[in-house]
Amino acid sequence: MSGTHVKGVVRIALDDTDHVDHACTTEHFQRLLSMLEVGIDNFSVLERRLVRLWPFAPKRTRGNAALSAVCELGQGSLADVNMICKKFIKDLTLEIESEYPSEGQRPDPCLLVSDVEFPEEWYWQAVRREVKLKTRLEMLQDSATIHSVSPQPAGLIGASAAIAWNPSQDSTWELIAWRQSNRIRTNREVSQQSIIDMSEKFPGTFANRDPTTGRGMIMPRTNCPVLYGVRGNSAEEVSDAHKFMQSRDDVETCESSAIHRTNQVSDDHLLGYHSAVVSGLPNEVQGGHSSVLVWDGEVASTLVAFAESGPVNVLLRSTRPGDEVDWLGLNAPSGEIHLERLRVKSTVPRTGERPACCGKAMRSAGKGQCLRCTICGSTQEKTWKVESISFDGQNDGWVEPTAANRRHLAMPLERSLPSPAKNQD
Repeated sequence: MSGTHVKGVVRIALDDTDHVDHACTTEHFQRLLSMLEVGIDNFSVLERRLVRLWPFAPKRTRGNAALSAVCELGQGSLADVNMICKKFIKDLTLEIESEYPSEGQRPDPCLLVSDVEFPEEWYWQAVRREVKLKTRLEMLQDSATIHSVSPQPAGLIGASAAIAWNPSQDSTWELIAWRQSNRIRTNREVSQQSIIDMSEKFPGTFANRDPTTGRGMIMPRTNCPVLYGVRGNSAEEVSDAHKFMQSRDDVETCESSAIHRTNQVSDDHLLGYHSAVVSGLPNEVQGGHSSVLVWDGEVASTLVAFAESGPVNVLLRSTRPGDEVDWLGLNAPSGEIHLERLRVKSTVPRTGERPACCGKAMRSAGKGQCLRCTICGSTQEKTWKVESISFDGQNDGWVEPTAANRRHLAMPLERSLPSPAKNQD
C-alpha cells in the first residue's frame, strides 16, 4: 500500500480495549496520548477522532467505536512514539490479564502507529460491511507498526478505519469527560436539571435528553470511567457546554476531558432510502417486534422493526399489502432489513365499518339485499365505509425511533431528510 507522508505528523489509533463491566477505549487512549505528551518534547495532539463503525461487526465493542489521533512529533521521532506505545500495550496486557481472568471475556486491543495516510476506502468498508481481519492485515503490510496483545488482534480493523476516515465539514464533535478514579463504580452525580439547562443554553449540542422520557443521554449506564459525553455541531460549542457543566454544584468534577471529531449522526453506514410495495400482512411476534414482506420490482425483502423503535414499529404494523413505502435500514447477517426510518408514500383503501344510521351501524338485510337500519328501518345500498389513512405532515412523512433508541450513526430527521439510495458506495 502506498500512502502520503506528512513530515513531522504521525497517526495513532486504538480499538477494542473496553469491557462491558468498567473499562473504556476512550480512557485508555487518553492515557496513551498523555504518556506521549509527557515523554516526547513538544509532542502535540492536533486532532482526536472517534469513529463509529458497522453495527453488525462480529467482534464489535460496546459502542462499536474506534479512536485515532493526528499528532505532531515535535522533537521526537517515530521510534520514540513506538517505544512509548510498546510500553503502553505491555501495561495494558497486564491490566487485561488481571482484570479479566476469563479469556472469553477479554478484549483484543490493537494500537496502530503510522506516518502515512491510509486509503479512505478502508473506512467506508468498515462502516458499511464486514471486513475480514486477514484481508486488512494483508492490506496494511509495512505501512504501520502494530502493537497488540495477540498476533491477530480484532481491534486492527477499527483502528485502521479510524486512521482512514477523512472527516467532512459536516462532521460532529463530542467532548468526553472522565471520572476521578476514586469515584468509578459509584453513582454519577449529574443532575437532570443540569442537562436541561445545558441543552437550552447551548442549542448547538444534541442528543442530551430523550424528549419522550426526559431521561438524560449524556451519561453511560455502565461502570466505565466516562462521566459524560457532550455531542455538538462544533468543538467550541461542546467545550463551552462542558465548562458550564463543570461550573455547577450539581455535577461532579471530572478528572480530565478531551474533544473528538466524530462521524456520529452522519448516516455513513447507509446508502440512502429504498422504495418498495408491501406484499404481505404485518407479522407481530412476542415482545412487540414486527416484520413485513416487501417487493421492489426485483427483490423480495423482509423489513423488521423492533419494539424499541417506537414510531417505526407502529407505522410498519399499520401497513397493508399494496401500500408503497420508503425505508432506510441495514442488511442484517440474517438477511432481514433492520429498519432505522420508514415512510408510507401511498396506501390502498382500508375497509372499515358499515355506514351508520340513528347512531348505530346499519346491518345487512340478507344475501343480495340492501343495508337496513334496525331502529328506523331506512335502507341503503350495501357498502363499506372506507377509511383514509393520513400521516404526519412533518418530516415529509418519515418516522424514526425515539432519541434513546437511535444508532450513534443515524442522522435524525431534524438534521436532514433522507435521500434516495445511491448506486454505489
